[in-house]
Amino acid sequence: MHAAAVEEGRAAELAAPLRDLLPPVDFCCAYGSTLLHACPDRTSMVDYILGVADPLQWHSENLERNPAHYSRWMGRFGSGAITGLADRVGVGVYFNPFVEWRDKRIKYGVVRMKDLAMDVLTWDRFYLSGRLQKPVHVLVDNWDIRKLNTINLEMATSASLLLLPEEFTEYDLYAQICSLSYMGDLRMLFAEDKDKVKKIVEGSFQSFQSMYRPLLQEYIAEGLLKRSSHGQQKTFQQDCSPSTTNELFSVLPWTIQRQMQGRYVFPGKEMPTRTVVSSKDMAANCVRRALRHRVMVSSARQAICGLLASGGAVAAQYLGKKMAKAWQSRAA
Repeated sequence: MHAAAVEEGRAAELAAPLRDLLPPVDFCCAYGSTLLHACPDRTSMVDYILGVADPLQWHSENLERNPAHYSRWMGRFGSGAITGLADRVGVGVYFNPFVEWRDKRIKYGVVRMKDLAMDVLTWDRFYLSGRLQKPVHVLVDNWDIRKLNTINLEMATSASLLLLPEEFTEYDLYAQICSLSYMGDLRMLFAEDKDKVKKIVEGSFQSFQSMYRPLLQEYIAEGLLKRSSHGQQKTFQQDCSPSTTNELFSVLPWTIQRQMQGRYVFPGKEMPTRTVVSSKDMAANCVRRALRHRVMVSSARQAICGLLASGGAVAAQYLGKKMAKAWQSRAA
């Protein structure tokens, strides 16, 4: 009862900016390392993703309400420049970092609902889809995004099983799922905590279980996975036969499968056909290459977008904090 009351209070606290600060949104989730701790550091930022039907209209209203959230030059250019920068330079998300509000510091990213749904379903940019494969606090729910994200979780599980060995632990699976969206991320080279994946999984293990255990039970019922035990250690064994490998590969979005076909399929032209892979290693290499390329491109585009949006001083402040955390983790 006490735990439920604490969780309810935390959810209300996280939702306060939506209620008292920002224009209405169609979807919202909070995430970030701050939420992994029972007593978060007040100087740390809480991160939000805000899904809106029309970013142009939303930013126009927010510029009137909260002009200080934007850099001076983006505020002068207006909502058209803000959405244009997000769409043409970034990956459709515009972030306002270091927003001071009451006794909190928040960062929020605004994305068009249509773009959010497309990324979750197709991994075309593998940016927000990767974020929603990890535990988040959903503050404004959206039935369409919830439904699409069940597909996203199944695709993440299949991709991770292709990358994992025949035998693995439940922790190994969640660490692999968590790692998918960091493959090729340029920030991991110098501006992210080297233990980031470990901290996310250990800090959210029960949340990962609630997200993925129903899928694992389905895979066990279908014979794709078996439970086994070695003393205290509980492990899974997966079927690595060509038929199971192809079944897992067929679950992945066609944007990944088409890499194996060696061609691009354009809307209105040829529909993608099912790709057959000859081995698990071939499937794993395809997944690895495709995700590294997507994450590298998306992380670079979003970094450039953030630099242009916030200006040099704010960008340097954000990067400096990231790099300090990264070097602390490497020195530990």
